[in-house]
Amino acid sequence: MKYPWIDEYLMAKRSVTKDLQKDWNWIRYHIGGKMFAAICLGQDDEPYYITMKCDPVEGDFLRQQYEDIIPGYYMNKQNWNSVKPDGAVQDDLMRRMLDEAYRLQLASFSGKKQREILALSACGTDCQKCGCYGEMCQGCNALNGKVFHAPKGKACPIYHCAVNQSKFANCARCEKLPCDIWKATKDPSMTDEAFAANTAERVKNLIG
Repeated sequence: MKYPWIDEYLMAKRSVTKDLQKDWNWIRYHIGGKMFAAICLGQDDEPYYITMKCDPVEGDFLRQQYEDIIPGYYMNKQNWNSVKPDGAVQDDLMRRMLDEAYRLQLASFSGKKQREILALSACGTDCQKCGCYGEMCQGCNALNGKVFHAPKGKACPIYHCAVNQSKFANCARCEKLPCDIWKATKDPSMTDEAFAANTAERVKNLIG
């Protein structure tokens, strides 16, 4: 196969799981229990198609541009594309298609469910890694943003902006990421260097 990096690339994405569907002989990749990509294996256990979820308009455009991209093999022909594993599709385009498949399947869940699947708060914090998680705080998602450091009875300003006002699952879709609200909610005990590192980590969690 021309793309030996695919398994490592997909498994590095947050909350991705995989299995082998023996009846089909497909290696399937899931987010939240839903498949978004698969490596379809032949009788010799060698890949003969790489199948992934797609936007119908973009999927049709790509099929017109590349003879090695066809409508989804044994899948819905509008919402899935399949790529020949030894064709002319460039690695960069393959990565972009896989990224989009992951994003589309994740977006099929409600915002709350997306945050649960990713195990991230709206700002990209992994609450379970926080020293306050457990006895002091049950986490942003469980508390609908009304965490211990937020104004009493109110959601954290970041959660309020992203989820309550903008109706986003999290800050990932915001063009201003990271915005002034992030800066305004900086833990005063943090140095500027530590806050910059923390911000970079949260952004990476959100956008990969």
